[in-house]
Amino acid sequence: MILEDALTRPAVLAPVLLVVGYVLYQLFRPSGLPNVPIVGAKPGEWFPLIRATWRNTKDMKTATEVAYTQYRDQTVILPIAGAQNFVMLPTKQLQWLVDQPDSELDLHTQVSDALQLDYTVTDPKLIHTPIHQKLISTVLTRETGNLVPALLDETQFSVDNLWGTDTNNWTEICVYDLMRRIIGQATNRVFVGLPLCRNKDLLDAGIAYAQDVPISSTALRFTPSLLRPIMALFLTLPNRIHTRKFYSILRPEVERRLREYDARRADPENKAADKEPNDFLQWSLNQAKTSGDPYMAKPETLAGRILLLNFASIHTSSFAITHALLDLAASKQENFDELRAEISAVLKEHGGEWNKRALAAMEKLDSVMRESQRLNSFVTVATSRTVVNKNGIDTPDGVHVPRGAVVCAHSYPVFHDPAVYPEPEEFKPFRFAEKRAVPSSATDQNGEKESSYVQRARQAFATTSPEYCAFGHGRHACPGRFFASSELKLMLAYLIMNYDIQIQETRPQNFWFGMNRIPPMKATIKVRRRKESV
Repeated sequence: MILEDALTRPAVLAPVLLVVGYVLYQLFRPSGLPNVPIVGAKPGEWFPLIRATWRNTKDMKTATEVAYTQYRDQTVILPIAGAQNFVMLPTKQLQWLVDQPDSELDLHTQVSDALQLDYTVTDPKLIHTPIHQKLISTVLTRETGNLVPALLDETQFSVDNLWGTDTNNWTEICVYDLMRRIIGQATNRVFVGLPLCRNKDLLDAGIAYAQDVPISSTALRFTPSLLRPIMALFLTLPNRIHTRKFYSILRPEVERRLREYDARRADPENKAADKEPNDFLQWSLNQAKTSGDPYMAKPETLAGRILLLNFASIHTSSFAITHALLDLAASKQENFDELRAEISAVLKEHGGEWNKRALAAMEKLDSVMRESQRLNSFVTVATSRTVVNKNGIDTPDGVHVPRGAVVCAHSYPVFHDPAVYPEPEEFKPFRFAEKRAVPSSATDQNGEKESSYVQRARQAFATTSPEYCAFGHGRHACPGRFFASSELKLMLAYLIMNYDIQIQETRPQNFWFGMNRIPPMKATIKVRRRKESV
């Protein structure tokens, strides 16, 4: 009786009909996807796409393995809740995928949708005019060598404070919590310089915002598109709070530098000797002023670009260094001894100086980072792109993919394929260093044998390939990977040379968050300052 009375009221009946209609539409609407196998679907069942979505979302690891082992040479659909239904290509087509022009397959569109950037970023114009990306791939990469002394100074300062200097007793530390703070300080030393890189409130706001984006974007992806503008007002409230906090701390420094820039241009003779800071904020400011666009030089715009860099870099680098430390701690003491011997020998060859060339010569250290990322990569699906051609695209095997679909390739199962990486489940810290030492018979595009330098470079941490997509692959591979590689290797080398790490019997397990793999956030290790510190 109560239900009958309720349903006769328009105020109740209308929303009920809308919800029922939406559910029925989702169940019966044409998917528009190609007629290829659906990973997770069972033969003959009703609503295979929806049911496969549920199964895959519950166990993403198995879904990626099934897609790779059962359909290795086929295009398949990989449906995941809260994401697009991925059209997954076989590995042999990955190079074709990354070679497609942005007018056909677009990374920016895919990332914007995955992270719901029009809602999760307070000023979406920052995303749609990403001029900072050019600075990352050019100036930051070029200046990495000059930034090593600052990175070392900040690493020493933050590690000594957070890991301690007690040479007699073991100290138990939460790896991720402390490394996130150390990465935050060191990275912001390059982004904004001293003293702001040590400002706890600025770091806290940047770290909090980096957590806000994936949480709010996940909630928004589960929200019907018509309701997203309304729901975003509530779901992205933490994003806006932390953005304002970050801006308020950084704004005085931005305004000061804008004034100094104008003063140098107004009085070039007397101000020519004033040395500009060599950090990303200054490069971004110079770029903005040169553009002539008033929006680019607004304090909010410049602060916003620094906040976006914090989001893009701090968590991924923190994950990487956490994984490496946990992997080494669960290995054997001989690995630490071998790494210390290499680092000591390289530093001796370079007059005791930490620099870019010295870091490049630490091949075993480089191998540790590359091997750790192979085992624990955050990326489980490679090189996702959205089809933006209004007519869709045709893959090399003749599958037509419509506009709006997301195309990707395998990543996680390739890293764990014994045909590609023998004994793939074992952490072999020097796997890639050993590969560098073995002459290769590989040839270049002209059929000529590759030089030893090229062969060795193929095994370096920051080098990508269809079999190694931890940084993506192709022209849209992570533009900051060369800087990140130097920063992470410098940090790991400093920790190895200055701290003993107690060997553990087992490594704490990673966990899956949707399509991503996350290190155990609360895992601890025991450390002790070495008396013969470097």
